[in-house]
Amino acid sequence: MNVPRPKAADLASVAARLLALHPKRIDLSLGRIERLLAALGHPERRLPPVVHVAGTNGKGSTVAFARAILEAAGKIVHVYTSPHLVRINERFRLGRTGGGVLVDDEELAEALAECEAKNNNAPITVFEMETAAAFLLFSRYTADVLLLEVGLGGRLDATNVVERPLASAITRVSIDHREFLGDTLERIAAEKAGILKPNVPAVIASQAREALGVIERQAARVRAPLSIAGENWTATEEHGRLVYQDGDGLLDLPAPKLYGRHQFENAGAAIAALRVSGLKLPAAAFEDGMTRVEWPARMQRLSQGALVSRLPPECELWLDGGHNPDGGRAIAAALADLEERVSRPLVLIVGMLTTKDAAGFLKNFSGLASRVIAVSIHQEKAVSASALVNVARDIGIPAMARDDVGSAVEVAGRLDLHPAPRILITGSLYLAGEVLAANGTPPQ
Repeated sequence: MNVPRPKAADLASVAARLLALHPKRIDLSLGRIERLLAALGHPERRLPPVVHVAGTNGKGSTVAFARAILEAAGKIVHVYTSPHLVRINERFRLGRTGGGVLVDDEELAEALAECEAKNNNAPITVFEMETAAAFLLFSRYTADVLLLEVGLGGRLDATNVVERPLASAITRVSIDHREFLGDTLERIAAEKAGILKPNVPAVIASQAREALGVIERQAARVRAPLSIAGENWTATEEHGRLVYQDGDGLLDLPAPKLYGRHQFENAGAAIAALRVSGLKLPAAAFEDGMTRVEWPARMQRLSQGALVSRLPPECELWLDGGHNPDGGRAIAAALADLEERVSRPLVLIVGMLTTKDAAGFLKNFSGLASRVIAVSIHQEKAVSASALVNVARDIGIPAMARDDVGSAVEVAGRLDLHPAPRILITGSLYLAGEVLAANGTPPQ
């Protein structure tokens, strides 16, 4: 059937209809997406060469580094990531000469409406519909590479219909999404390892021993050659620079623009994935990629905007969407490094979901944070601000609740702390999206 071309304003109505789709609960399966892609004429078979990235923490940053490197080399790069922070368009970046652009409202509405029509009211999840729309969009434009981030897990994730990527990568695996992936590290690692494909090289970031063992066994079963951090490649900080080394040689690079020691490994995973993929990239592209990379809400310093203007100029305002214990450890380490450089009292503004381990996340900041200001996110499964206050106090961090991020920022700026505090808003990517929208600095 012919699908009418929607007007740009129709994106909101299409998105609203998607939110009403069933099954509403996440139900990991490939059957629904495979059926829809067949009805669409199999756009997943007409994609540019794919680099497929899974993991618990760091996969988005790894994709961002890979994009920056590839674009520095003059490559045209499509990118599919999730979740979005402010606008759904952020998930779909169309490659262009000189750098990609987020898909515009009209074209995205058209692709989603076409998928909706072809789905013909059959059961499907929102993410599956969005992934089908992404493949439809990416199949229509020539590009050198598609960077494809897994949504949840890997084995049964909608992105896993790509049969033969150039390369796969698995960033650090930790406990998260237990209700969907399992409650042990081994079970979660098995789901992530489901993206490994026969004879497709795979890069594995540093892992806990039990996770690595699962990944290695799955790789052996499908005959996927592995390149493992610490064995086949290393990425370390030396004298403020990133030194990367593998069997193809050494790269002495600037420190990653994304702040935090964990970003050295994410950058390393991106470099390793591009090197094993067979893409021939000049050394200068890796160097330029470290300095031009952008990835919002990952230890992002907010220096202007509506929220920043509510603070005394001496304060620092940072934003990170970390939300699980392992992510909290990485954030705390980054803050400890900042504290060594310029000492300031640390105030956390925190909002979280009930599906996350709030105590496990906040324990990382015990002895580091002088105060927690809890807020409630505008999401169905948000933890109440008062409940977060109790969690923080149980850990030993003084805490208070506020109704919204704006008032929390104002209170943080007025606390009797000397020197002026370093304020970090954290605990959820949903909260990070609210912050960027309120600040007037959405991702571009």
